[in-house]
Amino acid sequence: MPGHWSRRRTAGEIALAVVVAVLAAGTEELLGGEGWRLAGVAAGAAALSLLRRRLPASVLVVAAGLVPFLPGFGPLLIVVSWSAGRYIAGAGQALAAFMASFVLNVGGTVLETWDRQRLLTVAFLATLYYLGTTLAPGLAHRYWTQRRTLLHALQEHNAQLLRERTMVAWHARLRERQRIAQDMHDSLGHQLALIAVHTGALEVDRELSERQREVVGVLRNASVTAMHELREVVGILRDGIEATEGTASAPARAGDETGRAARGTAGIEGLVTAARAAGTTVGLRRLGEERPLAPAADHAAYRIVQEALTNAYKYAPGAPIGVELRYEPDTFVVEVLNEPPVDGPAKDVVSGGQGLTGLAERARLVGGMCHAGPADGGGFRVAGMLPYGAAPVAEAAPLVDAADDFRQQSTKPLVGDGRPVVVGQADWTFTERELAMAVRGGRGRSTGGGIALGCGIAFAALVLLVVAAGFGLFFLMGSVKEGMIDPVQYDAVKVGMSEREVRDQLPSGDTIATTGLGGTGPERPAGAECLVLMSSEMGETFDQEPVFRFCFKDGKLIEKKSYVVEQR
Repeated sequence: MPGHWSRRRTAGEIALAVVVAVLAAGTEELLGGEGWRLAGVAAGAAALSLLRRRLPASVLVVAAGLVPFLPGFGPLLIVVSWSAGRYIAGAGQALAAFMASFVLNVGGTVLETWDRQRLLTVAFLATLYYLGTTLAPGLAHRYWTQRRTLLHALQEHNAQLLRERTMVAWHARLRERQRIAQDMHDSLGHQLALIAVHTGALEVDRELSERQREVVGVLRNASVTAMHELREVVGILRDGIEATEGTASAPARAGDETGRAARGTAGIEGLVTAARAAGTTVGLRRLGEERPLAPAADHAAYRIVQEALTNAYKYAPGAPIGVELRYEPDTFVVEVLNEPPVDGPAKDVVSGGQGLTGLAERARLVGGMCHAGPADGGGFRVAGMLPYGAAPVAEAAPLVDAADDFRQQSTKPLVGDGRPVVVGQADWTFTERELAMAVRGGRGRSTGGGIALGCGIAFAALVLLVVAAGFGLFFLMGSVKEGMIDPVQYDAVKVGMSEREVRDQLPSGDTIATTGLGGTGPERPAGAECLVLMSSEMGETFDQEPVFRFCFKDGKLIEKKSYVVEQR
């Protein structure tokens, strides 16, 4: 409905109506119309153009019925038939509309140029005109629309399958995470609880020295902190989200009395203090003006220092460690460097092999990078560069195989040469995406088969129209000979000759080329039947047509006239 049109659609429809109106008026004027008739044809064409989407069948029938009597509606008929092919809903309704328009168009043409002798010729040419200007555009647009509808349904079905597969994968992942959380809680939780109990008992043992009690206290605090971190990790694995700061279920992050160390860059000093309490020489240096980091990057900085210190404890026990935090103008740099161990690298160290690799992945996810490797002067160096801004959204991995995604969701290479098949951005129109799919190609049988079928139908229709047009042109050229004579033949016929003798010397005149010439020229003799033929010679101007007329009465030629008809 026009009330639901966007501004762009409204402007487009108005522009099309204006163009159709101009074409209608111009065509009508070329074919002899003038005055108010031109204005009426232009206004009618514009109104029907605006109504063609709302009333496609009615507008098609009306336009097809008006064209024989008002040729200016010819350009409108092409536009209306194109729209009718799409907007007429059912196949039965479309068939009825096009059949009705065919009957009105051909019937109106026959009535307008009524000539009993040339009836079949006029009907044949009118049928060709209808096939080319009405039926062919309607069928082409209807096929294109049905193909788009089918492809759209396939894409919606594929999207639904993607959503269902995502839900299934999410539920399976959630169950596995719950199982892992339960195992971690049952195994690690029990062991950490035992460590906390035993270290708590040792801390109050009177036989220990002050230094020993201090070390045991560090161990107890570490075990309690580890238990709280384990609870946090278990909660994330079970629920999929981390408890936010300030909620009832989330302990405060700032105080050690809760058993939890502070997170982010604020907690790095606590890590250094704990390492010093354990007897390791650790230096901390801050450079630059402090700036806040995004929460994810802030947490990543803490984890980098924590893992680097743990790595130094295991592989270089007793070696001095330096921690440096640099607030540079465009990025935050955290660096942990440990010197070579005095007694050489530690042996038989238990390691999961995932710590430093996990740091690199954690830094990448927040838009930074992390490097770990031997230092130039000996020892080992871990350095991370993290952004101040918010972390970018990580790219989601495709959830379906390339062959199953209709080349809409996946950007993986789908063809043999490794070219990525990418249909387009989210704001493309449906037609643009479909055109891109047709141009880029792929292995999908449905799309390739649809394109092949559509090309085959279009080619067959084109061949049919060419053959019909050729046959019609050949038939027309042959029929022209039946309505044309030389001036010599005209001079050879004498008034008073019998009608049969004259007609034996002249062509029958049964051709569409002489349509309309019978009502022109001098007044006919009363009661006479006349034969009008064209001259084989051209007129003095393009608008002039030399004509010969022979009138018969009572079986004899009573008059012959030669005159010029002005073509309009």
